[in-house]
Amino acid sequence: MTLSRIYAGAVLAAAAAIAAPEATASTSAHAAARKRPRPAAESTAANFAGREDVQRYAHDVAERGGLPLPWVLEQLREARGVAAVRRLIMPPPAGTAKNWRSYRAIFVERERIANGVAFWRTHERWLQAASERWGVPPEIVVSILGVETYYGRIAGGFRVLDALATLAFDFPPGRKDRSAFFRDELESLLQIAYREGLPAASFRGSYAGAIGLPQFMPSSIQRWAIDFDDDGHIDLRNNPADAIGSVAHYLASFGWQRGLPTHYDVAVPVDTADRAALLAPDIVPSFSPAQFVERGALLPDAALAHDGPLALVELQNGPAAPTYLAGTSNFYTITRYNWSSYYAMAVIELAEALRRAGVTAEATPAARR
Repeated sequence: MTLSRIYAGAVLAAAAAIAAPEATASTSAHAAARKRPRPAAESTAANFAGREDVQRYAHDVAERGGLPLPWVLEQLREARGVAAVRRLIMPPPAGTAKNWRSYRAIFVERERIANGVAFWRTHERWLQAASERWGVPPEIVVSILGVETYYGRIAGGFRVLDALATLAFDFPPGRKDRSAFFRDELESLLQIAYREGLPAASFRGSYAGAIGLPQFMPSSIQRWAIDFDDDGHIDLRNNPADAIGSVAHYLASFGWQRGLPTHYDVAVPVDTADRAALLAPDIVPSFSPAQFVERGALLPDAALAHDGPLALVELQNGPAAPTYLAGTSNFYTITRYNWSSYYAMAVIELAEALRRAGVTAEATPAARR
């Protein structure tokens, strides 16, 4: 996954926390990731390099990756523990009800749409090229970048080296220990830095180590990021072309199908047992349209003609009735970016708003002046 399971889990938890009606447009599923670290007070005085376990880690990383050991040790000597990272990786207090309508309002709002249309126009060449190559519509790519980092405006202010070292070597108690995962991500960061000829401490990102406009973890950069403009470097923070190509490549790698809808409307079965059976696989498409009908669901004609499995997706609305939809494999593909149906639907609805706003702007003479 792009953000990793641990990071996606933190995002899911944050999604629940922001679902309350008082959430504002400045809050998002990645709000914690977007908080910039406080000044030096947030970092511990000691670094990690003197620890025996870190020394062993450095030797292993150098041997596995063919990196010079002195260089690896030099990078790790720069790493500092960050108290804010340890705090932000923890899940929020339990008990906050999810609310799709409040969640949606955070992302599908006028300013984000206007900035997304501007981003689309500025980078239309690369968006069109990505769409032609991988079949991912421009509005989906722009929407993901808008949800993740507001088109690069809030891509994270933590030194990724510090964030990953903190979680690799000083993971906080109180939740499942994922330090091994972050040690792997730190190793990926060191490999990227060496390949690019950059200090590992030069990379900035989220509290969990996600980097750039699309918030790729270092291992995801290695697997799926591409040099889309062929300038010899992959730069997801400062080069929108690389970010656009990498997002489209990622979605295509996880099964995006050209021209396939992401979802259909659905009226859920009245019988609670039938409804529960359709909901059991969660967001994984598992039932044919005919099986939906057999269970008492009502689908529009387009969904009845759909060739492939569907998933019954439930989006809770706090105390109000849930929202339901029939998700296709393309809906599921978006959740590979972030394991959340709320996230996927926010991306989809922002994408549709961007497409409509772009069409309207093109049709308005004043917009061309």
